[in-house]
Amino acid sequence: MKRFFFASLFALNMLAVGFAYAEKADAEKPTNVEADQMAYDDVKQVNTFTGNVVLTRGTLIMKAHKMVVTQDPAGYQFATLYAGQGKLASFRQKRDGGENLWIEGEADRIEYDNKADVAKLFSKARMRRLEGNKITDEVEGEFISYDNRTEFFAVNNTPSDTSKPGAGRIKAVIQPRNETKK
Repeated sequence: MKRFFFASLFALNMLAVGFAYAEKADAEKPTNVEADQMAYDDVKQVNTFTGNVVLTRGTLIMKAHKMVVTQDPAGYQFATLYAGQGKLASFRQKRDGGENLWIEGEADRIEYDNKADVAKLFSKARMRRLEGNKITDEVEGEFISYDNRTEFFAVNNTPSDTSKPGAGRIKAVIQPRNETKK
């Protein structure tokens, strides 16, 4: 039982280290997960949380109906968050680089690859960068890929990594940056 518990926590700790161009201090914080149920398969390295899942680690908060975390042989984690009926899976985390900078996203499904440090949002996808409560940039589409290392967004009109003519439109709102005058 102890091995099961510590292996689960190790997988979650590794997952949360790089998510969403994270505040560096988050890597030093404990990971807490609340859910209605958890199942862990040590042989397959799969941890499944279901029912009102809330993961917190420092400033990172992830919410979903279901979260599945897998680990590859090298120790990298891959997490998939699934929305519940009539809801969206979501995350929010403070970003480095300023006093009150945040990134948040929501979608029917969110996949996070710890090795590549890329978050992918599928169906009803929306991501926002904020300064405090003020939205500085916002993108919407059926698919969003976000590279945390480079802060590069790609948005498509289908729930895959390609856009198709006539499949709908994406939306982006990019606010002007105000330079501080000296």
